[in-house]
Order: sequence, then structure tokens, then C-alpha cells
Amino acid sequence: MTNIKVTSEIGKLKTVLVHKPGDELLHLTPEWLIDLLFDDIPWLKKAREEHQIFQDILKEQGVLVLELVDLVVESLSTKKIQKAFFEEFLDESDVIDIETRRKILTFLSKFTLHQAISKTMAGILKTDLMAYKKTHLKDYIDDYPFYTDPMPNLYFTRDPFTIIDNSMSIHAMFKGARKRETLYAKYIYTYHPSFKHLNQVYERTASFSLEGGDILNLNHKVVLVGMSERTEPDAVEILAKNIFDQTSYKKVLAVLLPKKRTYMHLDTIFTQVDFDKFVIHPDFLSKLKIYEIISDETKKSRISIKETYTTLKLSLKKHLQQDIHMIACGGKNAMSADREQWNDGANVFAISPGVVIAYERNDLTNKKLEQNGIKVIRIPSSELSRGRGGPRCMTMPLLRDI
Repeated sequence: MTNIKVTSEIGKLKTVLVHKPGDELLHLTPEWLIDLLFDDIPWLKKAREEHQIFQDILKEQGVLVLELVDLVVESLSTKKIQKAFFEEFLDESDVIDIETRRKILTFLSKFTLHQAISKTMAGILKTDLMAYKKTHLKDYIDDYPFYTDPMPNLYFTRDPFTIIDNSMSIHAMFKGARKRETLYAKYIYTYHPSFKHLNQVYERTASFSLEGGDILNLNHKVVLVGMSERTEPDAVEILAKNIFDQTSYKKVLAVLLPKKRTYMHLDTIFTQVDFDKFVIHPDFLSKLKIYEIISDETKKSRISIKETYTTLKLSLKKHLQQDIHMIACGGKNAMSADREQWNDGANVFAISPGVVIAYERNDLTNKKLEQNGIKVIRIPSSELSRGRGGPRCMTMPLLRDI
């Protein structure tokens, strides 16, 4: 790997980070689905096949595709760093008992480093350890099967961290089930040779939640952030101050979204597909509260905030200084729009201007995109879509052409 820099949603993609679903999906059961933020149980074999097709398409387009597990392994380059990682993993998994920690570390030591990292993602079962015995009262009462919880949302690599310009934002995730995902980002940022020189514009230990699905790099001066169910206003303000200090960005546009799982992130209802074109759930074509944040060293807060009540189309026309065309996800029919948005019709991933990867199941949205001059590369998604995330959710761009 060489450079890391992202100042665009649609610039030609050079390098991207993904994570192929692993055994963490095998540890989804009906009893624990809600806690792990899933509505259904994907079939792992088929999900992996679909994800491989996705990766193959990216590679055919000349993109360097990196796997999250590989980056973590490359970051844990010494025994000392490995020990620190696994100890911190147990801390954040709330494994307090000394003997249990010893058994888990012994268990993990039997595998290659790559396999051990995958085990931390998959979740460690009580039955994984030799001669598991009920020694504490809660062992008799509590039928929870895990020592450490699985992380089935990890194949949505967009959310735990984001590259903004040549800086890295490591996020404080909103839901407890996803908080440990950013531990991998921490070690990549701290120890990987391609990342450790980057500035950091948000901390995973911050008090306010921020997630990558709410951050859109519009160009080298403007970033758009959704204040959704999972991204808090205080987080947006902190992020804005830091990127003004450390990047080329001059303005943050913060859009207020409903606090609903259906619209959990900005990119579930709105993504960019070309210089002047965006796909959007039609419910969000009307006026919204959009806050313009700019650097202002004359104020104690170091920023100025202007509240506007306007449409995304007009706001983007003003700040991108060009005409904007909005393409309705699912078309104008409300039922079709809701159905295809639920299946991530609005969550497409641009690999170059006017060329996107989309789930094949969203027929109406894909047709509308093509009618508007967008090339749509379709991928199967019968299982991947069960996690409630689309192609943009499954990708973390590390390098794009400006």
C-alpha cells in the first residue's frame, strides 16, 4: 500500500477495505438477533459467495481490495503488540475473571495469528474452551453461550472508521454490539506502516457517538454529515473542529435525520453517483434542517453555525456550485420507494464518476439510475442484504482519485 487519501464520493477508486463475512454469522440465533442488530440470519456460505463476487468486480475495475483481517495481522507485528491487543480485546469484552482470561488466551494461542483475529470477530463460545465447567453462580443461571460476543456487523466496514482527506476518524459506535469493532481500527492506525502517519480527527473513546455511514466526502472542501439515530450533534461539532484544523476541508454540512432504524445512517437514504447526481429516498426531497458549520477563530467555540431550512438539492447546489439532479430510490411510488430503500436501493457505491455497484434486487432504482446516465453494475444480495446494509456500507475507501 502507498497513499491514503479520500476527498470524494465518486472519484476513481484505487484502494478499498472490505471484510468478507466469517463465522460471526454462524453465531447469530433468533434469541440474540436484536442484541446483535440483525433482523434475520444470513446463510454464511451464500453470503461469502456474494461477497466474493463483489470483490471480484472491484478487482476487475482495477481496485486494490484489502481485507480487514489481513490489515490487523500486519499491524500486530510483534509479540508485545499482539499481547496488548488480545488483553485489550478481553477487557472490552468484559472478561474479568483471571482464570477465564488465561483459558481464552491459551485457546487463541493454538491458532495462527490470522485465525486468532478471526476468532475474536466470530465470538468465543463457552464450549470452545476445553473442559468448560460451571464454576460461578451465573454459569448455572445464565444460558448465554458466549465468553466474547460475535461481531456480525463487521462486514459493514464503512462504519468503524473513515478516511477524510489524509486523516483518519475512528468512531465511537452508538450500539454496544458494535463498539469493539473500532479496536481493530485503533491497532491499524497505531501500528500499520501505511496508517500510523495519518492525523486522527475523532477518537473511539469520545463521549458522543459517530458512525461512518453518516459521513460523505463531497469534495476537498465540503463534507456532509448526517445527524441520525447513531451520530450525535456533539460528535459532528468535534469532528468539524478537528477536520478544519487538520485537513483541507472548509465546511461541514450537518443534516438532521429522523431517529429511526429504517434510516440508521445518512447513506441508507442518500448516496452520490456522479459529479452532479445523487440517489435519494423521495421522503427526503422536501425541506430539511441543514446546519452550515465553518471555521471561525474569532469565536470561543472556533466555529460558526448557521441553521437553514432547505432541501438537500438546493443546499448542495449552493455549496458545490453546480446544478444538482436527484434520482428517487424506487421511483415516485411510496411503497416501492420504502421497499427498495429497506433493501438498500439508495446505498449504492460509486467506483468512478457515473459508475456504481448496486444490489441487483432493486430493479426500479437501478432502472432509474440507468435512465439518468449511470452505469449500474449489479451484484447478488439475497444474503448480504439481510444485514441491512448495501454496497457502500460494505466498503471503506482508502484512496480515490480527486
